[in-house]
Amino acid sequence: MASGTISSEKIDLLVHGPNKPIVDSGFSDQFVLHHFETTHDLERLTAEVAAKVRGMAVTYNTVRGDARTLARFPRLEIVSSFGVGYDHIDAAYARDHNIMVTNTPDVLTEEVADIAMGLLIATLREFIKADRYLRSGLWQTQQFPLSVGSLRDRKVGMIGMGRIGQAIARRLNASNVPVVYHSRKPADGVSYKHYPDLIEMAKAVDTLVVIVPGGTGTTKMVNADVMKALGPRGVIINVARGNVFEKEPNVPDELKAMQNVVLLPHIGSASVVTRNAMDQLVVDNLKAWFAGKPPLTPVAETPAKAR
Repeated sequence: MASGTISSEKIDLLVHGPNKPIVDSGFSDQFVLHHFETTHDLERLTAEVAAKVRGMAVTYNTVRGDARTLARFPRLEIVSSFGVGYDHIDAAYARDHNIMVTNTPDVLTEEVADIAMGLLIATLREFIKADRYLRSGLWQTQQFPLSVGSLRDRKVGMIGMGRIGQAIARRLNASNVPVVYHSRKPADGVSYKHYPDLIEMAKAVDTLVVIVPGGTGTTKMVNADVMKALGPRGVIINVARGNVFEKEPNVPDELKAMQNVVLLPHIGSASVVTRNAMDQLVVDNLKAWFAGKPPLTPVAETPAKAR
């Protein structure tokens, strides 16, 4: 759209995923919303409606924006996706077909960093085990044993040093915990020691915090060799984007049986305040685009251009 203002033409938007109040009520009468909660529901979409759709709000990463789905909308200009990770959207197809893709970074950065620190402390100080101990009544007869782990004698290696990685590192630094990191290349403006080789970093630390995107480039990145290099007192905290568990929400029984593991559902950004901010950013990206402005948070594959 070349104009700097919204035209008088009605703008058809597809809302793909769960209905959310902020998205449902976030648009003026200039917009016509078409709701389809699941990929299966989308099969009911008529060719007539598909031909009018110019924008898509993907309201959760349980629905797919693959090439087959995007190809159904010949006038599609923008996909505004909920979440930082966007591996459920075929961004390469979108780029090749001049479709803008946006995500919702930044507004969840601090929330996910809090989760990482909570997991680290809960694991080292055995909070879950202690909670069960108290509830069982054992504390009435004997003291809870000393925790083997502590944050006080740890050195943390960050795998990934993007926005969230840096927020986690700030928390660790404030807790007087040494931090180093591994990434494909050194991060701009970061003073922590950079390790280009993950194995070498694992040898130098006793704790890994994983905060990298999902997808084929990072699948099984922390493998047996990395864990061997980390050593027998090693701790791994996984708050990576994409699937936290390989086949979530199904979690292996072997993990659930382990007493030295803290397991959470996929709740890194799952607070009311943060999810509301993410929903609002989905709306704001679409409204900016159709007002003739660049979107607020375009993904790397489809960078914003002057409009």
